[in-house]
Amino acid sequence: MYKTEDLVKKTLAAIKKHKLMFIEHIIAYLPCSKETFYNHKLHELDSIKKAIEENRVNKKVTMLNNWIDSEVPSLQIAAMKMISEDHEAHRLNGTRQEIKHKGGIKSTLIEWKPSNKDATDNSTT
Repeated sequence: MYKTEDLVKKTLAAIKKHKLMFIEHIIAYLPCSKETFYNHKLHELDSIKKAIEENRVNKKVTMLNNWIDSEVPSLQIAAMKMISEDHEAHRLNGTRQEIKHKGGIKSTLIEWKPSNKDATDNSTT
């Protein structure tokens, strides 16, 4: 039988030591089964969620800084897309199309006029 407190300590230590970023990856480093992990509701603990999120953010910041400092144009463009405003990113991607239209509804009246053929056919009968 595992104590929740012990599993929490081991989980936080594994996250820190192995720089884990996903709940599923944590279980491989614990002495318990996946079922035990979820039965103790470790996946719901804020301390564990926070540790994972910190690893993700740290890695994102590190990668983004490496891309910005890189001499590789594709990495620089990728970094620009990450840090740019929406209109700038669309400009880089060439994905935004502007559609201009006038507001309001324009109606056209269509008047029905009988053809001459119909008028002559009716008069002969």
